[in-house]
Amino acid sequence: MKRRVALIVLITPLSVAVACFVGWAVEKEAGKPPGLPPLRVDKTAPLLLKEGGNPSGLPPLKVDKTAPLLLDDDAGPKKKPATKPGAAKHADNSACFVCHGNYQEESMALSHALADVGCVKCHGDSFAHRNDEDNVTPPDTMYAETDIAANCAKCHDTHDAPAVKVIAMWQERCPAKTNPADLLCTDCHGEHRLSFRTVWWDKKTRKLVIRQQDGQVKRAQDLTKKPAPEAKSKGE
Repeated sequence: MKRRVALIVLITPLSVAVACFVGWAVEKEAGKPPGLPPLRVDKTAPLLLKEGGNPSGLPPLKVDKTAPLLLDDDAGPKKKPATKPGAAKHADNSACFVCHGNYQEESMALSHALADVGCVKCHGDSFAHRNDEDNVTPPDTMYAETDIAANCAKCHDTHDAPAVKVIAMWQERCPAKTNPADLLCTDCHGEHRLSFRTVWWDKKTRKLVIRQQDGQVKRAQDLTKKPAPEAKSKGE
């Protein structure tokens, strides 16, 4: 019994090998490689390359060897593009515009940025304010109404606008203020006040006063409306 099992074990692989050899010999005699279909060439298909060696309809490839490699380990840190001589430097307020996008086109922010005076010049770096996603941390520096004129005067020591223009602007922008002593620089210049706030701080103490609750917000005073005339008494 053991001899028969051994004989079968020897004969079986030998039979497989012989069968493979016979099949390969037959295919070889037929002129085709074993297991592969015959190669066919479509002579009607257009050639991709012209006689000159350039791709059809495309200009020859030119390589700019002076351009820096993008993956060059020895290139070192990236350098900022050189500023043209005489070019004006502008303040970068992009970090503030992440949240305060309404000031990107605001006239006061724009005019100051063009003079290289950014938000941080007046309000400080305010890193804690920037990083507070809960929006309860105030900027480093804020200005109460009584401090606005003095802060502007640090850079703007003169006011050369004609009196007629000042009065016209006063009547247009803030007729609600009837006393000239109450006028502020920001009443006429720019749109630097938010029309409403969801968060309100005491600008002198920097303490949180109001935060939005149930959709309620604190709106800024509308100074464009003239005060209603006082009713005269019957005796007048």
